[in-house]
This record gives sequence, C-alpha cells and structure tokens, in this order.
Amino acid sequence: MNKPIGIFDSGIGGLTVAREIIKTLPYEDIIYFGDTARVPYGSKSKETITRFSKEIVDFLLGKKVKLIVVACNTASSNALPELESNYKDIPFVGVVKPSVKKALSLAKRVIGVIGTRATIESGIYSTVLGDRFKIVQKSCPLFVPLVEEGFINTPFTREITEFYLNPLQKENVDALILGCTHYPMLKNVIGDVLGEEVNLVDSAVEVATFVGELLDTEGTKNNRRTPTYSFYFSDIPQNLSKMVDRFLGRKVEIEKVFLG
Repeated sequence: MNKPIGIFDSGIGGLTVAREIIKTLPYEDIIYFGDTARVPYGSKSKETITRFSKEIVDFLLGKKVKLIVVACNTASSNALPELESNYKDIPFVGVVKPSVKKALSLAKRVIGVIGTRATIESGIYSTVLGDRFKIVQKSCPLFVPLVEEGFINTPFTREITEFYLNPLQKENVDALILGCTHYPMLKNVIGDVLGEEVNLVDSAVEVATFVGELLDTEGTKNNRRTPTYSFYFSDIPQNLSKMVDRFLGRKVEIEKVFLG
C-alpha cells in the first residue's frame, strides 16, 4: 500500500523514531510532524495534550497516512487511549508498549526506567510493566537539553550521566528502558557508564520493529520502491534545521505548518 507512515512528537525527539523506521523499513514513505511551537507537552494538562494530539492526527490523516506513530512519551501516556477510541479506522503505535515488551523479555531481576520528569511521574511504565519485576525509575531532566545542544560525547555529559544512573546501578538493574525519544542519542555514553551487562532498551528501535511487524500482519508494507520523506514543524526556531539533520543523520528539507 503506497501510503505514508505518519509520525508525530511534541518536538524533535521523535526524529530518533523516524530514523529507525527509515533504517528498518527503507521503502516506506514518512510524514513527520513536530509541534515545536507548543513544546513541551509535559507541563500541560491531559486535556490540552489530547487536543493538540487530535489536531496533529487530523493533519496527518489529511496526508492519507496508513498508520500513526505517537513518538512522544507524554502524548502516548496521556492521549493515546482517546486517539484510539476516536479514530478507529487507522492503527496507532505508541512508544511505551513496544519498549515494555522488550524489557520484559530481557530482564532477570530489576528493570530500570529513565525519562523526563513528566513521564516518570505519570506512572505509565509502572502500570504497563506490572509486578513481575522490581522497577526502579529515575527522571533525567538535563538529558534533553544536552542532546539538543549537541553535547553528546563530552566529559560534562558523562558526569551528568553517572550522577543520574548511580541510583539504578545501586539497585543492580539488568534492563534499562530509555523512556524518552531523545535518549537514544545518548545510548553510547549510557551504555558505557552502566556496562555491557545491562541491556538497554531503545524505544526508537522497538517502535520501528513493532511497526514493521504490524505492517506485515496487515499486508500494507511497501517493497522495492523509492520512498519520500516529509518533515513538518509548527515553528522553525533558530538552529532547528541543524538539530533535525543531527537527529536523522542526514540533511532534509523542513516545512512550517502551524495547526493552532
């Protein structure tokens, strides 16, 4: 089916998901929307997050997408159930359940979760993980600005990472969910700090795998064709283009579309 996959996020973090989907499903068209004019979602009410998400879904449906990836932990935990209830003719994929599924398959004793303060305080991962394993969670608020400023492999970034991850190391986590779509950009330093005995669960990778399996099941996967990629943002602040290119690992054209 030659229809695109729609992906949206409150900003640019979901580009890590787009990057993995492009890598995993190289023949699929992609339409990405980042709500950079209204980011962050984490400080807003559930009702506002849901309203913003519906506006973006309507935009993506206007682009004739065949599937929508909610590449935002805040929107996944607050708006996804209502989206699925209101838009029954299109499948949705959030970022939480694919990551949880992978973590449950890897863990032996303790599962760690790191994310933004809003995601950790929502309790979504505890709810979905259940009580099979001990769960240790930690908010890492400085990770997002570090990534967006390009401080990926600096001594300062490592020092912050060691500080955040120390409580998880003390609890001997053996699987760690990177519960924010920015965090895959820091996967190397996180893995280096924790050591190879800790399995990292990259939400971007797991979502891309899940999307591929879903398209296979529904018989809508594209094969052997040249794809097109479109990237829309509700605002284009200074340096956005550079950040987009860094997240995607390629240069792309971006376009402004404000939905409010």
